[in-house]
Amino acid sequence: MDLALSNSIVSTATQMASAKNSDALNVLVLKKALDQQKDSASALLDALPQPAPTANLATSGNLGTQVNAWA
Repeated sequence: MDLALSNSIVSTATQMASAKNSDALNVLVLKKALDQQKDSASALLDALPQPAPTANLATSGNLGTQVNAWA
């Protein structure tokens, strides 16, 4: 077996293993960044003022239960 070919195969295998580990690390960092963004967005949404309660709408009678619209 040619020594250069053996070295090439070993080098390629080492690079592939290194790339796999690097990809796993990149995915882990991405997940952590997304979790931080989720927490920040939740904090911002929680900080928004709550809307004022609305008045109860009429459910019976002639006033406020029908719409008479003309185009």
